[in-house]
Amino acid sequence: MSQETKQGQSIQRVGIVFAGGPAPAANAVISAAAISFIEDGREVVGFFHGYSSLQDYHPVTKRLLPDEHYRILTDKDVRGIANSRGILIGTARANPGKGITKPADLEDPAKTRLLQNVYNALIDLEIDALISIGGDDTLKTANFLHEYQKRLPPEAKRVAVVHLPKTIDNDYRGIDFTFGFFTAVDFMAKEVQNLRADAMATHSYFIVETMGRKAGWLSYGVAIAGESNLVVGVEDVEGALALDEESVDPKTGERRMQRRVHIDALADRIVDLILTREKRGKHYGTIVLAEGLGEMLPESFLAGLPRDEHGHISLGRLDLGKLMAQVVMDRHQARTGRKKKVTGVQLGYESRCAPPHAFDVMLGSQLGIGAYRALVEEGLSGHMVSATGQLDLMYVPFSDIVNQETLTTEVRFIRTGSDFHRLARFLETRGEKNPEWSPGRRPEPQSLRGSGGPAW
Repeated sequence: MSQETKQGQSIQRVGIVFAGGPAPAANAVISAAAISFIEDGREVVGFFHGYSSLQDYHPVTKRLLPDEHYRILTDKDVRGIANSRGILIGTARANPGKGITKPADLEDPAKTRLLQNVYNALIDLEIDALISIGGDDTLKTANFLHEYQKRLPPEAKRVAVVHLPKTIDNDYRGIDFTFGFFTAVDFMAKEVQNLRADAMATHSYFIVETMGRKAGWLSYGVAIAGESNLVVGVEDVEGALALDEESVDPKTGERRMQRRVHIDALADRIVDLILTREKRGKHYGTIVLAEGLGEMLPESFLAGLPRDEHGHISLGRLDLGKLMAQVVMDRHQARTGRKKKVTGVQLGYESRCAPPHAFDVMLGSQLGIGAYRALVEEGLSGHMVSATGQLDLMYVPFSDIVNQETLTTEVRFIRTGSDFHRLARFLETRGEKNPEWSPGRRPEPQSLRGSGGPAW
């Protein structure tokens, strides 16, 4: 009997955990994964609300209870839900890997206490494998759990771990597109088209802030499909839009130089667009900004803002769209002596549980089935399930997409000057004095690692 067959037979009870923000087609992923195991006579346990209960587990005082902390999923639970909104088992941002920043931390009992709780809970419930569904922070947690088990005594049971990539931001290395991305783009693009009609009727402008904390994929998709007149993502903070500022790292307390967005320069670029369109007889328009620009604002704008379990600023409370709308109105009046109505709008939360796009249902379903194939057919652990081309499955080792020294993941940015980047430049309103935004600009050669080129 082969090692792969032995591995497949050893996996009789599988856990599923979904963590981080919601994404359309979440239920397609959960459904396909669960059905694959149930149809093969294996048991599937869905844990409620991410790692919230798992990380607080205690064998005496906080045991996990069925229908309160988890549910043994049945065929009836998971059939016919692939196109439904929401998340069958819920989600949360609980982070059992908080405080772990280097490999040595995985041997520190204090820093791995929550990870140990997760492991003990899985062992107590006789879980043979865990399917992790989530974004890059959830991938880090899956890798932590995988690496933590390597340091256990040889006789200790191992729980296999595979990860399925989820984010509407599409900034994941290791996969071309993430489920939920196209649904979110489609939903928000329609909203931008509505705002465009409003702007046309009222001779005004809307500055639309879209989700996309670290990269500009979502904002670019929304701007292209929504026929916006300008889009600016974090990748565009260069040249006149950039300034370097010394700041304090919120995690380490160290002072360092950091790239920031030059607010006045960004406002001038938007005012230039407005004036260019006025010369062409167009007194309306929409501008899309990636919310990640908010984290690149000068430190004076960010002081005192709350942060989540992973150290992220609450960008929803910052409201970049409204902030920039006011700056642009002031700048426009200072330059022209005339008032111009500019309204800031935040989009994002509305799209996270929108009815999923057919492609996202297909992609999510394939990833769910990929979890079964990775664990049972391939005998894998410590791998992320990916899909490429005609939804061909691939299995990417955690070591290829997680930095082995820092244990962090790397963001996949849009490569400035790439054909996708240039697509937005072709379609937006271009002024004569913005050669750096010309669609003819060719990309500079870059390393594939961390670039916007191939997925990984």
